[in-house]
Amino acid sequence: MQTTATRTRTFRSDAAIAVWTPEGALTHRELDSWSNRLARVLLGMGAGPGAVVAVAVEPLIEDLVTRTAIAKIGATAVPAGTQVPAPAFGVTTEDARGALGDTIPWLVLDDRSTLLRYLTGSDAPLTDAELNGLRPAS
Repeated sequence: MQTTATRTRTFRSDAAIAVWTPEGALTHRELDSWSNRLARVLLGMGAGPGAVVAVAVEPLIEDLVTRTAIAKIGATAVPAGTQVPAPAFGVTTEDARGALGDTIPWLVLDDRSTLLRYLTGSDAPLTDAELNGLRPAS
């Protein structure tokens, strides 16, 4: 039996708009590509299935890409400042970084070294090997 999610994915056009914000729009293909690259950066930090990741990202379009990447690696996104469950990692931007503290490692999206890793990384779908054989629930 085919689920609704499977039917939607099967008939979805990669060129259709997936995200529309005041900052712009992303197609399903673009959202998938951007979030795959960011997911690999997060995996490189040690985030993965079961991890809790704090998020303090603006603009909204970047926040949506970040949350999609976190879901792809089987982690859980929580707002920055959340104490329970305690995040092991965080994703933010330089503007928000100063107010967040140093209790967890932060991936700063607009940092030059992060941008280099992010923009030069593969946008191919994540593999089971990359996720240590674990996949997030669909």
